[in-house]
Amino acid sequence: MTSFPLSRRLVSEALGTAVLVATVVGSGIMADRLTTDTALALLANTLPAGAILVVLISVLGPISGAHFNPVVSLVFTLRRELAAMPALGYVVAQILGGIAGTILAHSMFELPLLQASTTIRSGGAQWLAEVTATFGLIFVIFSGLRFRADAVAWLVGLYITAAYWFTASTSFANPAVAIARSLTNTFAGIRPIDLPGFIIAEILGALLAALLTSWLLMDVRIPRTLAETEPTP
Repeated sequence: MTSFPLSRRLVSEALGTAVLVATVVGSGIMADRLTTDTALALLANTLPAGAILVVLISVLGPISGAHFNPVVSLVFTLRRELAAMPALGYVVAQILGGIAGTILAHSMFELPLLQASTTIRSGGAQWLAEVTATFGLIFVIFSGLRFRADAVAWLVGLYITAAYWFTASTSFANPAVAIARSLTNTFAGIRPIDLPGFIIAEILGALLAALLTSWLLMDVRIPRTLAETEPTP
């Protein structure tokens, strides 16, 4: 695989996150304008989000890994697959890209470029939902990379599509996206004051998933160590 310079990887992360957020926010605005049925609006928001993830991971994954998410970059760093300084650059690019995505969506729908959301998303159930959503996302990514690397884009897209519906928070699972969504007072928004709880929950979910996948997939074991600690079949 071609190794791309850091500058191009950062642009890839910013671009991917911008398009992802523009899709989430824009489809939410469109859905809200076309129907008063909340369930139908959520479905109209869900399908584009899952679909665009498949596209973005497929086309930008070979350039930057298609993280588009600070907690994904964090876990890659903890696994020593991404150095600390590039990881910091990834996070900054993702946050800035996400904000740009919100501005783009607002521009397309002739709304004020930046708004403070008033949508309340707080409380233990919401935080547990974000822990769960992010845990599942990280687990799917690294299990997919281990067993079905060719299908990771589809696995992630399908997981997020499902998680929109089985989590109380509608599965943000991404601090950069959460920050960007705090700047839109539309269907996809979240109050800025609710951000810390969501971000902490997302980091916790990612760390728990990293621990489990490392053990479950035996990432740090070598055959000799495995033979010494556990019987083989």
